[in-house]
Amino acid sequence: MNFGKRLQSTIAALLFLTPCSLLLAADSFPVTIRVDAGRPQAQLKPVWRFFGADEPNYAYMKDGRKLVGELGELLPGQVFFRTHNLLNTGDGTPALKWGSTNVYTEDNQGRPVYDWRIVDLIFDTYLHRKVRPYVEIGFMPQALSIRPEPYKHEWRPGFPYEEVYTGWAYPPKDYGKWSELIYQWARHCLEKYGREEVERWYWETWNEANIPYWKGTPAEFHKLHDHAVAGVRRALPTARVGGPDMAGSDPAFLKDFLEHCLRGTNHATGGKGTPIDFVSFHAKGSPKFVGDHVQMGIAAQLRTIEQGFATIASFPELKNVPIVIGESDPEGCAACQGPQLAYRNGTMYSSYTAASFARKYDLADRHGVNFEGALTWAFTFEDQPYFAGFRQLATNGLDLPVMNVFRMFAKMAGGRVPAVSSGAVPLDAILAGGVRTTADVGVLASRAAGRTSIMLWHYHDDDLPGPDALVDLEVSGLDTAADAALVTHYRIDADHSNAYAAWKRMGAPVAPDRKQYAELEAAGRLTSIGPPSRTVVRTGVARLSFSLPRQGVSLLIVE
Repeated sequence: MNFGKRLQSTIAALLFLTPCSLLLAADSFPVTIRVDAGRPQAQLKPVWRFFGADEPNYAYMKDGRKLVGELGELLPGQVFFRTHNLLNTGDGTPALKWGSTNVYTEDNQGRPVYDWRIVDLIFDTYLHRKVRPYVEIGFMPQALSIRPEPYKHEWRPGFPYEEVYTGWAYPPKDYGKWSELIYQWARHCLEKYGREEVERWYWETWNEANIPYWKGTPAEFHKLHDHAVAGVRRALPTARVGGPDMAGSDPAFLKDFLEHCLRGTNHATGGKGTPIDFVSFHAKGSPKFVGDHVQMGIAAQLRTIEQGFATIASFPELKNVPIVIGESDPEGCAACQGPQLAYRNGTMYSSYTAASFARKYDLADRHGVNFEGALTWAFTFEDQPYFAGFRQLATNGLDLPVMNVFRMFAKMAGGRVPAVSSGAVPLDAILAGGVRTTADVGVLASRAAGRTSIMLWHYHDDDLPGPDALVDLEVSGLDTAADAALVTHYRIDADHSNAYAAWKRMGAPVAPDRKQYAELEAAGRLTSIGPPSRTVVRTGVARLSFSLPRQGVSLLIVE
């Protein structure tokens, strides 16, 4: 590196160490982080690679196609997408918390009429962009519902949520026709996409059948599930089937379902049990508006996950069965709006995501379960105002800061390595009371092929300004023959990887022009703090110091 470039890098580093203020020393606190890159342990599974949304038809619209493509780029062929409303009756016109495909209608004699065009368009959109379906078998076609009217709801933000649950939420009037529909659907997928492809998908029945998404009894849900699984397995005996994708982790509902699958009488076959290749439940946080700011509820989400893991672990037969947290989010309603949800556009959402995912790994280790994935229920809402406050990954084709956390995760591979932070809040303390006193400055690290990836976050439940963390990072276990390492430092904060902050600096234009849009598009990408730089390595140890602002997330790649 010549003198000019060295000076430029030094100035950039100094500017970074003094963000927004010349009073850094007075407004910061020290954090010591130690990473041992020489002791890779179990594989750091890409549990983050699952996404989903209520509205299936958005996927093939302009912004939806763009975002599906970006998701596929994260980990091509290993990203999965789950969506509601795949079997709903309708013309495919999207709306908030609604979608339709019109796959099933009946003629005047009550005979089934199948139409796969819209559902094929949805799955084609995924697969052409290297995303695979996590197939949610639901909801009830109007011609099969025991209460077909009213059918399509007219809900919008601010209306009572109960208005969502209309005719699509009811049991079928004929379980034989229901099972045949699922068989015909699975068979069609097999013929269109091939056995090797469809065997990789997940198939599960319904959504959150323990709350009013299901207007039948738990026993009727078991019957619905058995007939759906029988239909899928009749078409493809090797299909991956599971469930119940329930709301929360209510032990009574989950145990009853698992007992039925393991030892109960199958409603479709009359035999013992129902195949179960994975177990799924949902976990949500509980933010609230306190005085003048949002206070997140990370403890509620993590306690739900711990309870779910513990319940599943209590069944010895399920020791090695994969677990997918089929919706895993800071709260429950992506399409809702309100002051308690004002965290979504900015860095509170991204720092929460980094902190919560790391603790999911820890909870899985604690309970000895096979944790396969946690599905982020956030996508995009087509043709809504810019930064409208929905829980989404992008707005009008512009990525939000949270999307860049997943780009960071996608850069982490190999085995997890020991990493400790003096600023991390212990897991049990978070489970008991969240992150309400001192901030959580935590770390997650992995190592693969001479490349060490280190993610750090500075999270607090309260969406308020706070002091920066002055990080002293030591990375040991590097090649002892090396005298230097190349370090790339990616960052999400007010000034990096943040289209929302850039939009506000523009004056929050209602309709950005082409030049503004291009600038916002660039601001929404994952960016680094300056170019990659060399750092000294002595006897296999590298040391770095930097400032991490509140709600900031960093990823350092050490090569």
